[in-house]
Amino acid sequence: IYPDSTVALQDFSLDVKAGETVALVGRSGAGKSSLVNLLTRTLTTTSGQITMDGMPIEDITLESLRSQIAMVNQQVVLINTSMFEHIDYGSLANKTQADVERAAKDAFAHEFIIKMSSSYQRKIGTEDRQLSGGQRQRLSIARALLKDAPILILDEATSALDNESEYYIQQALDNVMKNRTTLVIAHRLTTIESADRIAVMDQGRIVEIGTHK
Repeated sequence: IYPDSTVALQDFSLDVKAGETVALVGRSGAGKSSLVNLLTRTLTTTSGQITMDGMPIEDITLESLRSQIAMVNQQVVLINTSMFEHIDYGSLANKTQADVERAAKDAFAHEFIIKMSSSYQRKIGTEDRQLSGGQRQRLSIARALLKDAPILILDEATSALDNESEYYIQQALDNVMKNRTTLVIAHRLTTIESADRIAVMDQGRIVEIGTHK
């Protein structure tokens, strides 16, 4: 329940198995983003409980919890630093050049990076318009690959892309989803066709759940 008494999730129960990909679909306001914010403890529950491996997430330190989760969002934030540092951002700063390049290759980002002047050391900034939406997404996916966390959250990661960009992003997402527990929040069908289960949400509840077929 939000401070203004809006109930975001109610009568909600979902058990996600390790290594499973579950897609969450539904109209805006159905509660999908609220669920993601609860998983990362950006929000806290007013009732009920979220557990990981049987442990309430409130009993896990915030640093440990978030180290287990990698996210690829619809909006990719750029900062005033190099391409390299956009990938090995924050706690990933101890990674080697080889680690970063491997993640970039798996995210289909390496090719466009090396074509730029200064390659991985090229500076890009918050208002940089030389990177397309698809290229920004691939940087974000490379960061998620480099983090190598067991839980992956894809929050409408392909919703703003043209078809060509989406093709490459989908290949990159297939790489990053391998052997991970993945929650996909999506509008586009191509993002969720390969999910193990699709949960349809409406007004904070799961109203239907099953395979794409």
